[in-house]
Amino acid sequence: MKEIEKRSLTGVVYIFLMLAGAAIHPLIFVVVFGAFLYLTQFEFYKLVETAGNSPRKTTGLTLGLLLFLISFGMVNNIIPTRFYLIFILALMVIFLFEAFSKRRGILQNSAVTLTGFVYVAIPFSLLNFMVYPGYPYSPEFNAKILIGVFFIVWMYDSMAYLFGSKFGKHKIHKTISPNKSWEGLIGGAVFALAMGVVNALIFGQLSMLNWILVALLSVISGTLGDLFESIIKRRLKVKDSGTILPGHGGLLDRFDSLLFVIPVVYVWLNLSGNLL
Repeated sequence: MKEIEKRSLTGVVYIFLMLAGAAIHPLIFVVVFGAFLYLTQFEFYKLVETAGNSPRKTTGLTLGLLLFLISFGMVNNIIPTRFYLIFILALMVIFLFEAFSKRRGILQNSAVTLTGFVYVAIPFSLLNFMVYPGYPYSPEFNAKILIGVFFIVWMYDSMAYLFGSKFGKHKIHKTISPNKSWEGLIGGAVFALAMGVVNALIFGQLSMLNWILVALLSVISGTLGDLFESIIKRRLKVKDSGTILPGHGGLLDRFDSLLFVIPVVYVWLNLSGNLL
């Protein structure tokens, strides 16, 4: 199979899983995105191991998945909100494991374990609150806002790549990400904002102005998320975070934008009163 065909097929499967997980049923949502969380956080830990770090993978992955499942239980009114308090104690486990181990780099290993939890598990867990926008008053599964955010990010990424490939002359940062240009960013941003307008027409849920603001925030935070992962990979001298997606690299390479977009959009939707 040619590289372009492999890349296209992988992209279709990836988008199908994302949309199926978000749109069909809450149980499919928790299985699909729980699996994505686990695999993405695992990739992050394998990535930092190449630099000589020794994260507590089992502890970090368990806590990450536990946070996601507790969040899912909360929005479905199965688990009390106060269950979040257990993470104050649970995160201490990361430091205690290192303190009583004989490995070197206690603080460094604890830090990279905690980073994987914050960087990957928290954004994925916030997805639960985006697909239950009426929480805590209405446990109704509604993924329209989340799907709209996906569309904005995918539109931005695709058009930024096309505009950057054709017109890109002025690099955003030659050292960190030599393939990203201001022309690509501007072209992608225009189409992302247009996607925000389309979302307002097909999904509703938010006002036209709010969808445009969500698109703008997605462009800014998504670009920063992409650059953040690029910095990590460049400093570790690796091309891709993994090989699970043929032609695309790893899941962390696909979710790098969303890991920044989701927290920013979620905070905005809360502050603006669009989530109860």
